[in-house]
Amino acid sequence: MQSQTEAALKALAEPNRLAILALIRARELPAGEIAERFKTTRSAVSQHLRVLTDAGLLTERHVGTKRLYRLRPEGLRGLRKLLDSFWDDKLDRLKTEVELEARKKRD
Repeated sequence: MQSQTEAALKALAEPNRLAILALIRARELPAGEIAERFKTTRSAVSQHLRVLTDAGLLTERHVGTKRLYRLRPEGLRGLRKLLDSFWDDKLDRLKTEVELEARKKRD
């Protein structure tokens, strides 16, 4: 079973899905309005929305016959933590290098 972070990475690897997240990051939108913004079929957009929802990146809410989608920021936490770990490692290596250079200058 894949982790939510792995599912998010796989979901975001597709450019249309990333574009959907960017589109709805500020406000909830109905599926039809999202689909109108893409040069693909409504069925394809629906599949992208399903993948993003299953990955925990979107929430879906029904109002009458409309499906409204909203970004789920907490779905990005695992991904953020993963990316931060790379950044932290790089900062640690930089700190070590700076300290080594400072010792060389003192010696």
